[in-house]
Amino acid sequence: MIKYIEKTPSAEEFNYLTDSVGWGTRKNSIINEALKNTLYSLCVFDNDKLIGYGRIIGDKTIFLYIQDIVVLPEYQNKHIGTNIMKNLLNKIDTYKKINPDIRTYLGASKGKEKFYEKFGFISRPNEDLGAGMILY
Repeated sequence: MIKYIEKTPSAEEFNYLTDSVGWGTRKNSIINEALKNTLYSLCVFDNDKLIGYGRIIGDKTIFLYIQDIVVLPEYQNKHIGTNIMKNLLNKIDTYKKINPDIRTYLGASKGKEKFYEKFGFISRPNEDLGAGMILY
């Protein structure tokens, strides 16, 4: 059973996810600090197994950044990433009550730009990396 829960993963869980998609791992102390400074975290579980994650960082009033949309490879193409994005965008709507002009950014992994365009993000192309994108 797939569940979406507002929760921060452990550093070990986070590293397992990022390593599974080829992003590698970082020291647990670094991950713990990053996650501690996150505005909003959303974990996706299949029963008790963490299979996906997404988070929002920023200042809640002028700037937001969607970060670390990650889904285990065996669960990709099952709308889990789409549902993570929908949940994050719903949370961003609550921040827009403070400032309707808040800017939301993200950095797409190379080849994943089309996924984010479905949500209204536009590309700022880059030769070496995935595009920087912004939602107005």
